[in-house]
Amino acid sequence: MSTPPTPTPSRGESVTTAGDRRPSPHLSDRGRQIRDETRALSPLLREEAQEGEELGALPPETLRAIHEAGVFKTALPVELGGYALGARDTVEIITALGEGDGSAAWTVFVAGGIRNVLGFPQQTVDEIFKEIDTWIGPLVVGASVFSTSVGSARRADGGWLVSGKWAFGSGCKHAAWAAVGVTYEDAEGRPHRGMALLSREQYTILDDWKVMGLKATSSNSITAEEEAFVPDHRFVDLAEFPAVMDSVRDRYAGIGFRNDTRALMLITCLSNVAVALGMARGTLDCFVEQAKARKPFNLPYPTVADMPSTQVAAGTARAMINAAEATILGHADEVDRRALAGIEFTGAEESEITMDLVYAVRLCADAIDKLQLALGSSTVSLKNPIQRFARDVRVLATHGAIRFDPLAELGGRQLLGFEPFPMFAGGVPQVG
Repeated sequence: MSTPPTPTPSRGESVTTAGDRRPSPHLSDRGRQIRDETRALSPLLREEAQEGEELGALPPETLRAIHEAGVFKTALPVELGGYALGARDTVEIITALGEGDGSAAWTVFVAGGIRNVLGFPQQTVDEIFKEIDTWIGPLVVGASVFSTSVGSARRADGGWLVSGKWAFGSGCKHAAWAAVGVTYEDAEGRPHRGMALLSREQYTILDDWKVMGLKATSSNSITAEEEAFVPDHRFVDLAEFPAVMDSVRDRYAGIGFRNDTRALMLITCLSNVAVALGMARGTLDCFVEQAKARKPFNLPYPTVADMPSTQVAAGTARAMINAAEATILGHADEVDRRALAGIEFTGAEESEITMDLVYAVRLCADAIDKLQLALGSSTVSLKNPIQRFARDVRVLATHGAIRFDPLAELGGRQLLGFEPFPMFAGGVPQVG
């Protein structure tokens, strides 16, 4: 029996939301609800995105809208007022956000890093989550936790004195706390790496995120020029971090908290690349709408959509996006399947999957380029979301944890049997 053809979407209906054509047992009702509510915000997010670029942060209306959709509770335990969603849910929601605005999707992606503090002592968790019912936006952001250049710490009675400058504090203008990386020496003078939690009044935001894309992520540097006191319960040695993360499974319920450290790092990578997938989908939606409305510059077709070259570009780009989507969603489902079955990932599997996901980013970026060039000079207007998607995806692809060539080298090294480099995760150097 032949499969009935997929109905052709009407004008204005999304042509890229292929996820529900491949139903997943790991897409929950809550995840689907938040995804759909978020996708419905796409017109608002695209309209507000230019203001966000000028502000260097998400506009208040955007922040409140996505907050009310529940996106900042997806990575939180049910015990703390969250939804404890799994990998598939998380990817679908971030992808839907990316269809409207890459900066909004990126902000929610990095907000998922709040998992990193859930293994801290209960006193720390209580301090952070006392504002859960009133805070709009992410509670905690990270800045240079695993970077080569971090701040410093030294022992004090009952804690640590922390100072320094930390780059790439994405979401810092919206957050209540910041997790930062530091170096310190033990009593024998041996160097260590640690992570410290600073409250909002302990650091200053430097307005230095002046970049070509993802401009509204407020990925500014933060600084503590004067030493800030961090009590012991807000500090962890990074050598102990995997064990701290694993302890979360014993403290909280839900699929989002059944993952070991490697699976959590894969969720981080999946969330990162989901931003690119969402922007590629958003570009294709905008492309279809605009191609039907615009006339060619120098060929006698009624609209750009009537041009055979446009049709080839559209068909090719959609195939590239679908291939990226299948890769990303397939790996998200596998993370959830293993979480439920109690099966852990090996280092070799993590390396291979990470490179698969990085290649999916390249497919998405190339699809966006193809669509922009096919549509022409109208896409360079700052009012056109397509130019923003093109700039944002290029900035995303430069992120150290998903840069193509280094990750390909790591994957190829593992495949060919060479000794692996010491890595904390698929694309993060071991610094603890």
